[in-house]
Order: sequence, then C-alpha cells, then structure tokens
Amino acid sequence: MAGVAEDQIAVQPEVQDLKPTLGPVHLMALGIGGIIGAGIFVITGHAAAIYAGPGVVISFLIAGFGCAFTGLCYAEFASMIPVAGSAYTYTYATMGRFMAWFIGWNLVLEYLAACSTVAVGWSGYFNDFMSYLGYPVPAAFAQAPIALVGVGQQLVYTHAYFNLPAVALLAVITGVLIVGVHLSANFNNVMVAIKLTIVVIVIALGLPHVIPAYHLPLHHDPTFTLIPANTTGVFGQYGWSGVLRATGLIFFAYIGFDAVSVASQEARNPKRDVPLGILGSLAICTVLYILMSYVLTGLAPYDTLNVPHPVSMALERSASLKWLAPYVSVGAIVGLASVVLVFLLGQSRIFYAMSKDGLFFEVFSQIHPRFKTPWRGSIITGIFAAVLAGLLPIDVLNPLVSIGTLTAFVVVCIGVLILRVRAPRAKRPFRTPYVWIMAPMGVAMNLLMMAFLPEETWIRLVVWTAIGLIIYLSYGAWRAKPPRFHIENSAD
Repeated sequence: MAGVAEDQIAVQPEVQDLKPTLGPVHLMALGIGGIIGAGIFVITGHAAAIYAGPGVVISFLIAGFGCAFTGLCYAEFASMIPVAGSAYTYTYATMGRFMAWFIGWNLVLEYLAACSTVAVGWSGYFNDFMSYLGYPVPAAFAQAPIALVGVGQQLVYTHAYFNLPAVALLAVITGVLIVGVHLSANFNNVMVAIKLTIVVIVIALGLPHVIPAYHLPLHHDPTFTLIPANTTGVFGQYGWSGVLRATGLIFFAYIGFDAVSVASQEARNPKRDVPLGILGSLAICTVLYILMSYVLTGLAPYDTLNVPHPVSMALERSASLKWLAPYVSVGAIVGLASVVLVFLLGQSRIFYAMSKDGLFFEVFSQIHPRFKTPWRGSIITGIFAAVLAGLLPIDVLNPLVSIGTLTAFVVVCIGVLILRVRAPRAKRPFRTPYVWIMAPMGVAMNLLMMAFLPEETWIRLVVWTAIGLIIYLSYGAWRAKPPRFHIENSAD
C-alpha cells in the first residue's frame, strides 16, 4: 500500500462480542491459576514415582527453560494480535488457514484433556479430604473404570463406574464461565490467593526437613545426587532417560500461561498487559515448582508418590508436619478448581475463534445476549471434558495434553521468525529479545520434550489428527471466511 511507513497487522473491523474487562492483575492471576495446580499437587508425584525420582526437580527446570523461550514468542504475538485464539490466531497470521486449523485442533486436544486431567487430580484430593471428615466417596464413584499400572502402563479394570467428583466439578465450573468472564476472573483471583498461600507454607515449613544441614529424615540420595540409577534395560525409568521423559509429561504443568494469550481479546490493554501476564506468571511459577518438587521428594520416598494426593500423603509421613495435610487438601481442592476454570475458559475461546473464522461449527461462536460469553460452546466443552474425566485415568489424559501443547509451541516459535521476515517493520509493542536465538531454542527444547513422550501418546495424536482432518475437509475447508486480520506490507 503506497504511503504506508511500516508493515501492519490489521484486524478486520467486527463487533466486539467479547467484553474487555481484564486488567494486568486478572491476567497474571489467570496465568498463575493455570500453571499452579495439577503440576504441583498431582503430576509431580506421578513423574517422580514412575520416571525421574528426585530428578523431577531437573525435569521442571528443563521444562521451565523451554517455556521461557516459547513465552517470549507468545508475548510478541499477543502484543501484535490482541484477539482471541492464542497460537491458533498467530498461526493464521503467519502460515495460513490449514496450519491454523492444525494448531487449533491440537489446542482443542490440549485444553480438553487438560480440563479432564486436572478434574481427575481434584477428585483425588476431594476424596482424601472427605475421608478425613469421615464421609468417603463410594469406591464405585471415586475413580475411572480403567487404570494404567506400572512403567509398562498395563490396562486394568478398577470395578468403578465413573469419577463422580470430577464430573460434578466440571459442571459447576462450566456454569460459572457461562455467567461471565469478569465474575470468573474475580472468582479465580480468590482461588489463586488461597492455593498460593498453601504452596508457600508447605515450601517454607518443608524445606528445613529436607536440606541436609538439618540432619532430619531425608529421602534424597545421601550423596546429594538427585537422579536415581536407571533401571537396567528399561528406557525412561529413572536415570537421564527418566528425567527427560518426565520433562515431557510435567510440561503439562506450565501450559497455563497460554491461557493468558487466549483471553487477550478480553483484556483492557492487551498490548501491555498480556506480555506482562505471560512472563510474570511463568517466572513466579517456575521457582515454586522447583522448590515444591524438592520438598515433596525429600519428605517421602519417591517411589511411593504415585497416588492421587501426593503432597498431603508426603506430609502425613512427617510427624511434625502431619497437621498440615488436611489444609493442603483444602488448598488443592480450591486451587485445582481454579485451573479447571482457566482451561475451560481457554478451550471455549479456541472454539470461538475457529468458529468465527468458519473453520468450526457456528454454534461455538454464538454469544449469550446477557452474559456476553460463548455459552453454548462452553456447555458442549464442559460435557466432553466431563465424559473424559469420568471415564479415563490421569495417566492417559496427561500425555495428551503435553503433546498437543508442545506441537502448538513449536509452531508459535517458528511463526515469530516467519513474521520477522514477512513484516520486519510491523509495530511490535513487545519484541522477543535475540529472536533468532530464542525462537530456535524454543523449537529445539519443545521437540526434545516431544521425542521422549511414550509411543502410545504419538499414536493417539495421529488418531486425533485424523478425526480433525475429516471435520476440516467436510466442513471447515468449505465454510472458511476471510481472516479477521492480514499483513499490509510497506511500499518499496
């Protein structure tokens, strides 16, 4: 376009269906609410017991580095394209319709499985707390009807019908989201404050029990070696292969910062507040994860932590900290509920963005006349998440979240580089520093974590992609609308 001084990312004029009500505190709390949750309260114990031992501390550090590189790329995109859709929207701006659909479909897998995973973790702490009160949930309704046992992941029947507490939680959170995102964000802020308080108390009181100088019960290696020896002939069970496999699985813990960019269209000042929310929440949570995983594997033998409530179980093994276990269960119940809220919010907004572009069914972009939320999409999302949470164990759901997320993260890092070449003078309120180093490092770290995920997870990804491709070819490819944004190149 003649006379244009710099490249522009232009957003097509449209009705602002989603109400901009979120400030920087809301967005950072949204990120922390999504990150601090199942990773600390559930996945840490599973990863330590099955794969990494105390080396899960290193797994969190590696995953944190990978997320830092990716988070910088997300922040640049979010400041340039402040509309709903996250990685899906960014991919549409740089790689076109088909790649955008592919990433959008992977984000659906990420958020849908994440909602269900966290709900299952919440159910474990809820059941433990109800048992403490003397009113245990009947076994037939306390877990999924199937479970995976051991490193070989052998499928067994649990004789349960379905996980009732997980299903009930998803129903309640879906109702909260329908009423409105501002109410949801305020509700989330309260829950985030409660669970952060619990996490900080556990770390503060637990550290003196696990640092060698105090000579108290310590379940780390006496030589201070965090990585237990690899089980001979078993790839991924302890040793460095176990640490790297655990990295791909616990990466799930960090995906909450993606939900900040998903909500960018509902931010009051997205160009400033969204990058702040992404990077701030990521930095705070990485430190907390490392400290909590060190305390947890120090309080209890790591091979005993593969339970639905590993933090409260570890505290119960300490005579001086046993009193804290019921409070941790309450904090986990509240905290994991906030994570479900964040992920259900993200899922409905991904569907909303794809529907607005014609790539997915129109029902997902229909806005409630009073609450101004995509209510029908939220209901459908809640139903599917409830079915998964009620019938599948966390061992099946968690890897699906990781592989869907890592795929999206790889594409975002590549997309930032493409846009730097295609529109080098576009206005970037936030610029990824040293982008030609940071973005390739993000790609490399994410691909490394994907490579160590179990083979069956890759098979499930292929099946999921095939299902989505059928939907795309039969619906989205024929009904796609012109993109809501385009790149205007400057005149030569």
